Amino acid sequence: MSSTLLLAPRINETGLQLRTAAGRRGLRAFTAASWRAPHELTGTPVHLYGGPLFADAVGRELGIAPLEPADGWLAALPRRVTGRRVELTTLAEARGRSGPAFVKAPADKHFAARVYRDGAELPGPELLDGETPVLVSEVVRFVSEYRLFVLDGAVRSASRYALDGELAIAPTGSDDAGSDDAGSDGAGPDGAELLAFAADVLAAATGPAALPSAAVVDLGRTESGWAVVEANAAWASGGYACDPDAVLDVVLRAAGPLGELRPADRPFLRPLPEVVD
Repeated sequence: MSSTLLLAPRINETGLQLRTAAGRRGLRAFTAASWRAPHELTGTPVHLYGGPLFADAVGRELGIAPLEPADGWLAALPRRVTGRRVELTTLAEARGRSGPAFVKAPADKHFAARVYRDGAELPGPELLDGETPVLVSEVVRFVSEYRLFVLDGAVRSASRYALDGELAIAPTGSDDAGSDDAGSDGAGPDGAELLAFAADVLAAATGPAALPSAAVVDLGRTESGWAVVEANAAWASGGYACDPDAVLDVVLRAAGPLGELRPADRPFLRPLPEVVD
């Protein structure tokens, strides 16, 4: 039985590229008409690309196994690759902290990920439960930021996506490893330098810092060197200037049929709610 790549109703640029890439290899692509599981796909092998809300809406009914990094992945990495102190805690605990810190929810976008002057600025209990997990980190300034699509511990494609916090998309890294990416960021890292740091990060991604076999890892360059930005689910991440065929390879593994799930990936399964009509 042939597989289908299911795309969310509000298809973005990456979704359009993946639909084209799927067609080139004879894989059916199906854009959902609504936030309900298409009945014609029930009982067939389905892979998914879309946001967390879409995965939650259709994933259980269609038997999809969306993989995502553990909440504490960034905090579990050694400081030599994070470049800063990072802690996984609860929103309630973070609300009581003083001084500036960068605070974000590990996966879902429960609130804006940004620098908060102190814990009092965080969403209150009337908006979010205090047990909501959050990552709290020292404030660092990233000069440039890069997205890497990773499959089986290897970088399949990479793209620059930001300069000084502003969107600035450009090809770089594994899909152009020999090119000079000095560009306008002033830092002048080439693809080989990015990949060398990525290899160091992926080598450190073991034990509590392990990643699913398919994921997105964001890396950045600070004024003092390279550092990990975060990791995300590949099935919900923009591809920027990455090679669409490589992105598709990672996405197909990151949110595929539950029956094809590898045992090592089981701890990274996103819990999917049961949707009641």
